[in-house]
Amino acid sequence: MRLGYLGSGNMASALARGIGEPALCFDPVADRAQALASELGGEAVAGAAALAEQADVVVLGHKPGQLAAAAREAGAAKAVVSILGGVPIADLRAAYPGRPVVRLMPNTPAGVGKGVVAVAIEALEPGESAPEGEAAIRAELVDLLRRCATVVELPEAQMAGATAVFGVLPAYVSLFAEATVDAAVRHGMTPADAGRMVAAGIEGSAALLRAQDHDTLAVRRGVTSPGGSTARGLRALDRGGLREAVQDAFDAVVDVA
Repeated sequence: MRLGYLGSGNMASALARGIGEPALCFDPVADRAQALASELGGEAVAGAAALAEQADVVVLGHKPGQLAAAAREAGAAKAVVSILGGVPIADLRAAYPGRPVVRLMPNTPAGVGKGVVAVAIEALEPGESAPEGEAAIRAELVDLLRRCATVVELPEAQMAGATAVFGVLPAYVSLFAEATVDAAVRHGMTPADAGRMVAAGIEGSAALLRAQDHDTLAVRRGVTSPGGSTARGLRALDRGGLREAVQDAFDAVVDVA
């Protein structure tokens, strides 16, 4: 499967790096497409039309609002994979009629082999069927994605929620890490030492959560002694409104995803 990336921004580039296959790349910023193509051992092409003609599957990595304009240029695409936030399969099918379509929501850690990708399951009406070849393309694509990500297949109606769960999570974790480093520096630690400890601590905490079968309460109990430092810290986070802030952030993402 020869992939062609229509857009070479952060998310498309992360996905391309994680999959690790030579690919065709196009971006209105030619240097950006060339840089990604060189990194992948692929080729930068001169336009969306050339990309569509040469690629087996076109990965839509442009801005969501550019769907119609991009489809006019890349209308010869044999099959389409979308990573466009908030764009439903119905709109993709309308832009690329009769072509196999797969909708994904990845996150940027895919670029370092630690991503999460949601694959939308379309709700078909009775008597409806997907275009010929779509199931095979989907299956091959999922195999590629498993190189760099945990793959979760979800009903399309849950894709906005998936975005709020993991699509934005690297930014949230980075914000928490930054605040922790700042607090450590305020208490005399160097930024470099604090940064290394925070990153290692986040990685270890995630591994522990997986080992505990994602039981968040068990992980918290395992580190929290009655009246101890962790208990005091958790109370401070609760007083600061951490849970409410997370709920508000989730709702804000879902409203636009």
